[in-house]
Amino acid sequence: MEFSGTFELEDTTVDEVWLALSDPVLVQESLPGCTFLLHVEAEEADFDELGEQAEGMDRELTNDPEVIAGRAFREGERYAALMQVSVGPVNPTFETVVTIDERDRPRMHASGEGSSGDSSFEMSSSMALSETEDGDGVAVEWETEADVFGKVAGMGQRVINPVANRIVKRFFSSVQEELHDLGVEAVSSSDGDESDDRSLVDRVLGRSKSTDSE
Repeated sequence: MEFSGTFELEDTTVDEVWLALSDPVLVQESLPGCTFLLHVEAEEADFDELGEQAEGMDRELTNDPEVIAGRAFREGERYAALMQVSVGPVNPTFETVVTIDERDRPRMHASGEGSSGDSSFEMSSSMALSETEDGDGVAVEWETEADVFGKVAGMGQRVINPVANRIVKRFFSSVQEELHDLGVEAVSSSDGDESDDRSLVDRVLGRSKSTDSE
């Protein structure tokens, strides 16, 4: 199955949106049905353990680029999410693991898989940011290829497609609200010559793969 579309965010910039989408906490808060979204290092994700870990964590939304840089998505790393999705008459909760395959502003590509009882999926997804034609916002072009198995797959793409589009619309609408509520500011790479400032900008904007591992 293939899904794609473009969502426009108003009164913002590419840097501001990239900063917001670099933050796992904001992404978790914006994803409908997402219980937690955590970085995982183990070969196999233990979702019971991750759930307990999430309950004990106090991760607040912030517009501080330095805080976001410290916890930002990193290329080559894996992240586990527990998500409930309503598909027709069923509400499966998927244990999902996603790998950030590429993260280089303004593009990101991820792949992953998830399972929930008698249903599962594999997916590959990409996203690219650009200024809108009027220069007052950001266009997010996204596309996803997914193979769905089990009970959910039996409902067909005519049922699944509207669900996917609804989730994406709600996600980006929530991102838009958080951007405005938090007053997220753009990270400018044109001011200052300090190496620490340069490193921070590179880490947040995904311009340097080496700084993510430092």
